[in-house]
This record gives sequence, structure tokens and C-alpha cells, in this order.
Amino acid sequence: MGEAIHVRMYRDEDLPAVLNLLRASLGESPLLQRTAELFQWKHIDNPFGRSVMLVAEVDDTVVGLRTFMQWQLDYGADIIRCGRAVDTATHPGYVRRGIFRRLTMEALDVARDIGIQLIFNTPNERSRAGYLTMGWSDVGPVRVLVRPHPTRLLRGGHKQFPNLDELVPMATPFESDSRLAAEIADWGLADGSNHRGLRTPRSTSYLRWRFAGHPTARYGAVVRSAGTAVLRANLRKGRSELVISDALGPNPTEAIRSAVRISKADYDVAVFPPGSPGRRAARGAGMLTVPGIAALRLVARPVDVLEIDVLNTKSWRLALSDVELL
Repeated sequence: MGEAIHVRMYRDEDLPAVLNLLRASLGESPLLQRTAELFQWKHIDNPFGRSVMLVAEVDDTVVGLRTFMQWQLDYGADIIRCGRAVDTATHPGYVRRGIFRRLTMEALDVARDIGIQLIFNTPNERSRAGYLTMGWSDVGPVRVLVRPHPTRLLRGGHKQFPNLDELVPMATPFESDSRLAAEIADWGLADGSNHRGLRTPRSTSYLRWRFAGHPTARYGAVVRSAGTAVLRANLRKGRSELVISDALGPNPTEAIRSAVRISKADYDVAVFPPGSPGRRAARGAGMLTVPGIAALRLVARPVDVLEIDVLNTKSWRLALSDVELL
């Protein structure tokens, strides 16, 4: 095929074609349905700003998409404007024509022009190789903490996606309590440690958008006097999974212990940085790292000169909610 490929900025009227492209290229899952509502939440309603979005066309047909979600990371008192490289799609009939690379390089120029300083993401192994050829650097693995429940793992697998209230009946659904985000926002602004590191600022608007507003993922919280555990259910290879997406507050130990103790999942999973209250709480609840296993691998590409060494894993203080697929 020798048709000319035209790259331009995304327009709102492109949405039906873009959704069809995402379904054809990336597929869907019970947790991640490629709906107009999810696209609106992710790329338009984001409190950090509208995403950088470019499309590739052939004969007025959309065959490629590149998006950078606008994001922020704080490092002490400093705020870094970021982009998260998500939702890259090329129509199966147009692969190996340089669309992914061209869209990405042009999107970097747009991101730089609007003041974005850093792009980061956690691509799969196949995509990571492509990013590394375009100036991204491998930061390192995002280590997970796991607690299996052996008696449940011995049972047969699950066919249906679990609801959170089936796994942790005591969890308060975010979307059913409009006050929840505001009540725990002050805890989210500081993680209870003296360590500096790159992390998403936990403002009230962010917490409401991130956990209460998601169109398909249902988040809940176990709230205790000094901390909160933010949870969601997942199904992975037929096994039910309790995901501890975040821990807020100076001491979330009791909240995480309560969630793990009552969990009816086959296993529980979390990500917290070394030295953080969330990490200490998860370890205290019996969650352990699995040597050699990393569910995610972080890559980054500075777009501007930064004083922070973003390619050093010690510069990052990420929870699972900072990096899990949205």
C-alpha cells in the first residue's frame, strides 16, 4: 500500500473512528471498555488538562492514534508537568509503515510547545523496544507486593469478573460517597514520610476524578482513623485479585491490614515505594515482593532540562495508582 499518510491534531468529531481504531488495535476487557465515556474521562475531563492527541489518516480514514495524557508529578515543593504515553494505536492493516514513530515524534513536539517537561509510561515488552529507539530510557522495574490466599488458589478459576463488594464487603464505594475524596484529600497531600520523590499530587479534584469518576473501574476505600486503603477488584488469568491501588494518610497500617484480613480474593497485590507508610503497612499485612517478578517496567523521556535525575529509580515514589493502566 502506497497511500500517503497525513498526521494532524485530533478533533472531537474523530471520536467514533478513534474508538473503532482502539477496539481493532488494542481490544477490550471487562475492566477496560473502549467507550465514549471512558475516552471523555481519560482525555478531556482529566484535571491536569486535555490530552495531547494526534491522528494519522489515509484517504480521510483514521488509521493511527497517539495520545499523551497530561499529568503532574511533585518532587517536594516542585511540580513537573508531564505526559503519560497511553492509547497508542495503529490499524492492523497499516502496521510497519512508521505510523507509531511518526505520531510519537510529532506529539513530542506538541508536548514541548505547551510546556510539558517529561513523558513517562510503563509499556509492554514489545512496545518498550520501540520507545527506546525514540529517546526513552529504561528507568527500571516497578516491583509488586503480593499476598496469596493458598486455600482459595487451590479452588477452580473464576469465569466472571468479581465485584469489589464480593472481595471486601466492608469497602465504601467511592462513587456512592461524594464526601470521601474531600475527607481523605489532606492525607493524600503528604504520604507521611520525609522522603522526596516523584509522585502524583493527591488533591481533592484528582481523587474525585481518579477514583470516583472512572466509568468502568469501581474503586472503594477502607477508612481508618489514621489512613485509608484505596481498592479495586480485578480478574487475572482466571484468578480474582484485590488491587490495593493507593494508601493515604500518615499511618494506613490498620486500613491495609483490615482489607487484607477480610479479603476474599485469590491473592492481593500492591505497589508502594521503599520507606513509605504504604510499604510498611503492606509488609506488616503479610505482603511480600516476588524476586525477579515485575508486573510493570517504567520508562521515561525528558522533554526539558530537569534538575531531578528522572532516570534513577530512587527519584520515584510511585503507588500502583500512579502507573496502573487507566
